[in-house]
Amino acid sequence: MSDNYLVAQIFDPQTIAKNPLQAGVYDECTFNNCDFQKSSLSHFSFIDCVFHNCNLSNTHVADAVFRDVKFHNCKMMGIPFYTTKINSFIAAFDNCILDYSSFHKLKLKALPLKNCSLQSVDFSEADMSHTIFENCNLQEAVFENTVLVKADFTTAYHYQINPNTNKIK
Repeated sequence: MSDNYLVAQIFDPQTIAKNPLQAGVYDECTFNNCDFQKSSLSHFSFIDCVFHNCNLSNTHVADAVFRDVKFHNCKMMGIPFYTTKINSFIAAFDNCILDYSSFHKLKLKALPLKNCSLQSVDFSEADMSHTIFENCNLQEAVFENTVLVKADFTTAYHYQINPNTNKIK
């Protein structure tokens, strides 16, 4: 890991244009209107960070850490979250587009998902127990051998879950 350690910094397109992000630890940082589309955040660590109105679509996140990270109004299509560092993914999503992303085999107990588009997202073999899918579009989302014990789909829509191939209660 790099010696790059930043605390409580605010990033926007202008600051990143002057000083591009480098792999390292970003602690309590805020990212506003940043475009990371098709870039690499592999080996970065984000702890207690907030992303507002950012585009992270098709971003590479291999061995990245997202611990207590909040995403608001972000476009995050096609992200392979399953490639993040094992047991280091703790996040909350509010009004985000996560279509075509994958959470395959991740342990995401009580993952906050509110007003999100989760079309064609892969949740296969993930632990989604106690997750509330609040007002989420799950059209063509994949639930296969997924742990959905006490998951709440009350306000979710367009989902199909086979009770024979998933653990539900």
